[in-house]
Amino acid sequence: MTPFVAEITGTALLIILGDGVVANVVLNKTKGNNGGWIVITFGWAIAVFVGVFASAAASGAHLNPAVTLGLAVEGGFDWAKVPAYVAAQFIGAMFGAFVVWLTYRHHFDATADADSKLAVFCTGPAIRNSTQNFITELIGTFVLVLGVLLMSKPDMKLGPLDSLPVALLVLGIGLSLGGPTGYAINPARDLGPRLMHAFLPIEGKRDSDWGYAWVPVLGPLAGGAIAALVFKYLLS
Repeated sequence: MTPFVAEITGTALLIILGDGVVANVVLNKTKGNNGGWIVITFGWAIAVFVGVFASAAASGAHLNPAVTLGLAVEGGFDWAKVPAYVAAQFIGAMFGAFVVWLTYRHHFDATADADSKLAVFCTGPAIRNSTQNFITELIGTFVLVLGVLLMSKPDMKLGPLDSLPVALLVLGIGLSLGGPTGYAINPARDLGPRLMHAFLPIEGKRDSDWGYAWVPVLGPLAGGAIAALVFKYLLS
């Protein structure tokens, strides 16, 4: 695979399995209905493991504009490649969201709660305060990108299962920091599926909460950039 195709593939797998577990838990008449937060966080960790493992050899498995930005700020990734990587991540995220809708479309029809339908695609705050929600997303992504940078140092030599520590890191973020906002920590993961929610013919859906949509985009980008600067100037 080319890096562009790898980023599309890895991000699509991430969203298929990640948004898929949310659909299984929150939509009506599924086998996993009301499975709870632990099921969702473990599902997302497995989604990260699969997405990273599938694409790491070809693209480095960024799968996240905040990671791509962080690596570029840190100096380990060519700025000229950033637009193509980000575009691929959004394409993959949108395709992944489409697959989830296609898989669960009868369960969308069976679910009356419009907020639950939206939650399959994108995040929303438990307590709506844009400033605090932004800070929460910044902190979560700071932990993610700093962890990725520390894990990727040459002397770590993690071997072929580099994707496992990243998946465990995301599991930890979800369990520990995910409560306030649902831990988007990835602009493509949130905005790509949010766009699909707006476009897809979902019966009884609400608006796509565009007033909040900037938070899981700018918060992660800021967190990724700050983590890269901390790593570059204080830790490397």
